[in-house]
Amino acid sequence: MLLIIDNVEIAAYPEELKFSLKDEDSENSQRTSDGTMHRDRIAVKRQLDLTFGILTLAQISSILKATSLEFFQFYYPDLMDGGYSTRIFYVGDRSAVTISDGENGNLICKGLAFTFIEQ
Repeated sequence: MLLIIDNVEIAAYPEELKFSLKDEDSENSQRTSDGTMHRDRIAVKRQLDLTFGILTLAQISSILKATSLEFFQFYYPDLMDGGYSTRIFYVGDRSAVTISDGENGNLICKGLAFTFIEQ
């Protein structure tokens, strides 16, 4: 799987990339008293949940720096488009666990997880 953030290829690949489509409705969307939904859908946006396995400090630093801008271009496999796409995203909260590799005391990280939300 090839992933590129702002023209920089990400060296590590996620264990999981969860693809979601989110409908964005205006405040005019509502149910009437008979229970009928009246929608004013203004956009359909992608949401991508990425989870990585074991990463070195250099790998996790590279990923966190690449996603630190307010908005960034992301090249990824898009299930709706049926191929790779480039779209503009921003990132939600990011988390990971830092552990020792146990052999020589080097720090490694596991479980880096974050959500990309389409602009």
